[in-house]
Amino acid sequence: MSEHYYLGLDLGTGSIKTVIFDQDGKEVGIASEEYPVYSPNNGWSEQETKDWYNAAMRTMKKALDESGIDRSKVKGLGFSGQMMGLVNLDEDGNALRRAILWNDARTTQACEEVREIVGDDVFMKYALNPARPGLTAAKIQWVKSNQPEIYEKTKHMLLPKDYLRYRLTGDYATEVTDASATQLLDVPNRKWAKEILDLMEIDEEVLPKVYESAEITGYLKPEIAEELGLPNDVAVVGGAADNAAAAVGVGVVSPGRALTTIGTSGTVVAVSNEPLVDEKQRVYTLCMTSPDTWHFMGSVNSAGNSLKWFRNNFYPEDLEYEQINEDAVASGPGAHNLIYMPYLTGEQSPHFDLNARASFVGLSWNHDIKDMTRAVMEGITYALRDILTAVRESGEEPDAVRMCGGGSKSEFWRQLMADIYGLPVLLPDMNSENAGALGAAILAMVGTGEYDSVEEACDHIIKMREEEYKPDEKLHEKYNEFYEAFDRLYPNMKENFKEILNIETE
Repeated sequence: MSEHYYLGLDLGTGSIKTVIFDQDGKEVGIASEEYPVYSPNNGWSEQETKDWYNAAMRTMKKALDESGIDRSKVKGLGFSGQMMGLVNLDEDGNALRRAILWNDARTTQACEEVREIVGDDVFMKYALNPARPGLTAAKIQWVKSNQPEIYEKTKHMLLPKDYLRYRLTGDYATEVTDASATQLLDVPNRKWAKEILDLMEIDEEVLPKVYESAEITGYLKPEIAEELGLPNDVAVVGGAADNAAAAVGVGVVSPGRALTTIGTSGTVVAVSNEPLVDEKQRVYTLCMTSPDTWHFMGSVNSAGNSLKWFRNNFYPEDLEYEQINEDAVASGPGAHNLIYMPYLTGEQSPHFDLNARASFVGLSWNHDIKDMTRAVMEGITYALRDILTAVRESGEEPDAVRMCGGGSKSEFWRQLMADIYGLPVLLPDMNSENAGALGAAILAMVGTGEYDSVEEACDHIIKMREEEYKPDEKLHEKYNEFYEAFDRLYPNMKENFKEILNIETE
């Protein structure tokens, strides 16, 4: 097999990362660059699209220079991108306003408008999810209601990574995994949902063409290829939303496998061969990266962020979390009957409640810092198990969990997750922080014919570490008791959170 190279661009909220891989998934070049998030009003979260493009070009150049590869052997490029955003472009492809991001909190009223216009029954029929303020449809409605002059001029609406695609190829295109979270896609049939578009009065011509994740959507513009020193036939494939791309990057591409990431937020992804729906509406059902596959996805807003907050306040010198892990081990299972609810910034799955707040429940005079430390790590994992519970009750039963993200560096947390989930926990033998970029590059490999399918590519490329963290059955039974207690706390405290937030303070 001749040597080929592929670029994976991972467009995150805080930075973009470009990683270059050979056809065996080996990293040969990497570069990243941060850019700002703007919040002109309380709760708003926006970015400049030009910042994405400029950072993408600079990181591609730097990664290519660092790699020292023969650039004529670069065959493809794939994207991984932050989900649920909105980019408004005019007829010439110019941005009309800053992009509204996934974590923007202005759309509560717009979401209710969308719910009234479309109806959750119609959303559930096509999008497989009820109206949610974080999804793109609510952002579109917000612009329509609050900035009608911009909405009137909007001739193209794109998701963040698809704006980069447009700048690099000139094509208005998206792919099924990212489009699933717009609430405008017919998720079972993997195409725009005409009934939803008609009700929202959105012309399908304003939306990009929908592709499968590994399909070629276009090629680098000649001037872009020349600037990067690349051949004119570098193919650009659909790519994937960040969590779907990370799942590909750790080999979670078929039923029976699940992924848990613990970064700033925490996510659980599980794959299904059917577009199954969580009837209790706790997790999203979205398209997956291979035709005829879908995935459940749920997120905990403040997973690693809860531990970072705790470290900053109580272990400010423990930058590598070494003392935190030692103290958590020293406490004991159940943290001496102390439970932490990790809702620092509200919660997504399964509660979808921006008013929810973090709490220590059961705190007494005999608890110490070690107990609180362990309670934080256990509470985050209970919240992730909430998502896994929804997946299981919806008809998909993973037989193991692959773990990645910053939390996977903790051997204690790996075993804790196995004990709380009641499932073996495995780790990919790779730099898990680059899983999204690898997933995007794998999709480019498949699209250009390097491999026949995503599954074949992952079987060849993804290697697992030898260690396996198996659940201790006695501990799992004990954690079941604590988890059931944790699960009852939010419904009992929901109104209290709202009441407290409504009290005016200086």
